[in-house]
Amino acid sequence: MSEVRVAVLGASGWMGRVHTMAFQTFPHFFGNSFGTARVTALVSSNPNAVQELAFRAPDAKILKTWQEAVADPEIDLIDICLPDNLHYEVAKAALLAGKHVFCEKPLADTAAEALELAQIAREKGVITRVGHAFPRNPVHDRAKEIIEAGEIGEITLFKGCQHVDMYGNPQTPYMWRADGDLAPTGIVGDTGSHVFSFMDFLVGRVTSLIADTYVVTDKRPVVEGLGLGEVPELTGKEKWKPITNPDGANVLCHFANGARGMVDFSRTATGRKFMQSYEVYGTKGSLAYNYDELSRLRFYTNDDPTGRRGYREIDVGPEHDTYGAFLPLPNFGLGYNESKIIEAAEVIKSITTGEPMWPTFDAGHRICQIVDACMSSSRLKRWVDID
Repeated sequence: MSEVRVAVLGASGWMGRVHTMAFQTFPHFFGNSFGTARVTALVSSNPNAVQELAFRAPDAKILKTWQEAVADPEIDLIDICLPDNLHYEVAKAALLAGKHVFCEKPLADTAAEALELAQIAREKGVITRVGHAFPRNPVHDRAKEIIEAGEIGEITLFKGCQHVDMYGNPQTPYMWRADGDLAPTGIVGDTGSHVFSFMDFLVGRVTSLIADTYVVTDKRPVVEGLGLGEVPELTGKEKWKPITNPDGANVLCHFANGARGMVDFSRTATGRKFMQSYEVYGTKGSLAYNYDELSRLRFYTNDDPTGRRGYREIDVGPEHDTYGAFLPLPNFGLGYNESKIIEAAEVIKSITTGEPMWPTFDAGHRICQIVDACMSSSRLKRWVDID
């Protein structure tokens, strides 16, 4: 299969637009030696989006329901960019129909659902992928190389965080991401899963944790038709709706390799438009990363002579093939959209070669186990083991 026919579900939303762009764009950077994608169908329940969708992919079918896409024999890959509560149902239907599936995070509302999806995928022999795009920035491949080469020794501690302030203002209107029916795990599955993906990619499996999840503002005004990031003026006549999932969490954890972890994340960190960082400490050195310097990694090693020790800056550049596909010089930086283009290229390569790439649904299951454990731990107010 050299051309993969793709249906993007939730195509009129932000993530659906990004995925559509990524599938259309990646051959410009990575060529077509591992195949190409054709966006065959765009699915949206929004009747006002038809004209915009037709503009974005003129040759694509515009469908109203995900069931139409799953049943279409002319579609090879189902790309799920829908609210969290639909991920499991849609992914399961697509897998049972023999489709390859690319699902935005979190893979499912529970670890049990995620495990079932991973098992069905193995039985069907199809390619799966979860949309944890941040670790696909080439700078994190370099971090993984350093860790696996033993350059920082045995890992002892992972510290990670991700904070935004989209709900820092108590007057910011309600959105579906704060609805416990549509997004049962709230910020834990939304933002926490990004940090958990770094943990899975760089350090390994988490075996136990204790978490404190919390809500900062218990209700918010409802403004119909509001998009993510839009800040309208309130009239004072709005209805208010309760927040029914977490705004933030603090987590301590143990890894299977003996390392410890300290993690925090929230959507209420006033002033933090987007903050993401991690530090990995070992017996011989350490690594540090900050999203504000997208392609830069900081590396410390005890192998340096006394008096010369300190963090050195490593600017990932075109010596890394993935980075070089975009830019000829180091430290230009790859943004979020580039990470999604990398992701799309890897999904298509996996399908055409039959070789899965991280993060598959198995990795998605491990990350959902962490999410589950956070929710359980906070509710029970104690440490929780992860099988």
